[in-house]
Amino acid sequence: MLNALFWIVALVVLLTTALPFTNSVTWWVRMWEFPRVHIACVALAVMIGCLPFAVSYKVPMLAIMGVVLVYQAAQIFPYTALAKTEVDLVTAPASVRPVSMLSVNVLMENERYDDLRVILDREDPDVLLLMETDQAWADALNGRLDRYTTVKSHIADDHYGMIFATRLDPVSVEFLWPDADDTPALKAVLRAPDGTAFNFIGLHPRPPVPGNTTAVRDKQIKNAALMTSSSDRPTVCMGDFNDVAWSWTTKRFKRYGGFVEPRVGRGMYASFHAEHPLIRLPIDQVFLTEDVNLVSFNRLEGFGSDHFPMAVTVYFDEIEGSGNDG
Repeated sequence: MLNALFWIVALVVLLTTALPFTNSVTWWVRMWEFPRVHIACVALAVMIGCLPFAVSYKVPMLAIMGVVLVYQAAQIFPYTALAKTEVDLVTAPASVRPVSMLSVNVLMENERYDDLRVILDREDPDVLLLMETDQAWADALNGRLDRYTTVKSHIADDHYGMIFATRLDPVSVEFLWPDADDTPALKAVLRAPDGTAFNFIGLHPRPPVPGNTTAVRDKQIKNAALMTSSSDRPTVCMGDFNDVAWSWTTKRFKRYGGFVEPRVGRGMYASFHAEHPLIRLPIDQVFLTEDVNLVSFNRLEGFGSDHFPMAVTVYFDEIEGSGNDG
């Protein structure tokens, strides 16, 4: 029985490691990109656990689990403090006012409105992206949203509402609707206080759960990267990607869009699930193009949602074409 148990667990670990290599859009395949830390821990537990016992073909089992452990650890490693950072923290010059941004998945069913109001009062971001906003959340935050000169809302009761607010001067603000999907993406062109125009992209595609493939999610993430790659403006992209930082989709997004990631070399800053630390994963993302200077990057405290808010402060180098409205 013990021999069979070790091999069953080992084969499950191997299968869940191998499935994402297929790049299938089936939800139960792609979901195994998420728990890489957990799979690595189980592989290590099998290796250690089988050592004192007479397990059939122990050496092959140890070899397989060793390969799994090394592979999963390699995927996770960039999101530890041991890795080299992709973007350094810098202090803004005295002549430049940085731009603060906040991304929050409020959880539609969450009713701790006052707790989020406290966070908004304290952070007072220049750019605010709220997700899962239904009418109750829109009403509860109306007094805070009134502080912003530009507010764009998609109110929905399907967990895919979105509110964007900013006090910066807008060149354009629009919701984009990917084909075959009813979840909006947000693209704005804004002017920083020094007049530099930059892109802000907000995403909240559907997750890989029963009833959903990842095809539309992957396309929405890819299209956001392509928008950036064809732009001559600095870009910040934030939101609940419903995709982990180490997935092939996110890696492609970074490559296509020329993005760097504040998490790399600093830790996971795992944002979901806020109420369950053992299954916490980095799915609320912040990405910057290399011409964006990072002043601060933080995961804020919980307020009853299943996601933690993500905050970033940046400033922009003046680059040729950054002042164009097109």
